[in-house]
Amino acid sequence: MYRQEYDLTYDDLNPTFLFICNLKRTETEENYHSHEHLEISVVTKGYGTYYIDGKEYPIKAGDLIILNPGTYHRSLVTCPQCCATEYYIGFSDIHIRHMPPNTLPLPNGNMIIPMKDGMRQDVYRLCSAMGKEFHTCRPGRYFMLKSYLIQFILLLLRDQQEVMEEQNGCIFESPNKKYVVKQMIRYFNEHYHEKISLDQIAKNMYLSTFYVSKIFKSETGDTPINYLIELRMEKARELMEESPELSIQNVAAMVGYDDAYHFSKLFKKHFGTAPSKYRAIGNQ
Repeated sequence: MYRQEYDLTYDDLNPTFLFICNLKRTETEENYHSHEHLEISVVTKGYGTYYIDGKEYPIKAGDLIILNPGTYHRSLVTCPQCCATEYYIGFSDIHIRHMPPNTLPLPNGNMIIPMKDGMRQDVYRLCSAMGKEFHTCRPGRYFMLKSYLIQFILLLLRDQQEVMEEQNGCIFESPNKKYVVKQMIRYFNEHYHEKISLDQIAKNMYLSTFYVSKIFKSETGDTPINYLIELRMEKARELMEESPELSIQNVAAMVGYDDAYHFSKLFKKHFGTAPSKYRAIGNQ
């Protein structure tokens, strides 16, 4: 059986503890938001619903919710009689191999993890200890909180590894590849009009260019470059339909191309006609 362990060093797992709070949510959270730091919710009582990245997920006592940076979320109260009670834990400054900084793996892409009895007891114990320590003023308070947090993270990683090893006797190449691809698509959609380097994107994620290309194609069926080209061509088409007064050079520049001739070749390949003829047909 192939076994891959998370490689962790002092620099990889030297977390900065930010906060812990214990909250019974009786009203729906108004703000649909994301964080730059990691946040974990541990449900200790009741039931509830999370709205995460456009989808609703039911939660219950014994569930653990991983909210990596950039994950938009909102806690909903759908049953006032069975409100969820949760510990919220915030932290940053971890880095696991093959993962973006400050990101925890999501087994099979699942952000909500039902904890087994043994795992649940250990997690509840650590949450309770952190909660009590957080409200003390004893010497070494921060370092005690940090030590509990490290135990918490390692407990979670070990449990995830055991779960993945049970599936076909191996660990997936990257348990969080969906998150990486999602971030790449978001970047393309926000920066398609700029010069984009796949090498720089991979470097920013602390991954290899080969690796991000491989997982992008496995998740989308297309290469990152082809995805970007198709996105830019669709944006160019929209620009020409909405603003026919724009020159081909201007349209090319607005979707990230300095060379209008190169842009025209890509446009013709994508739509079967040159941009000048496409616009002429649209104006008839």
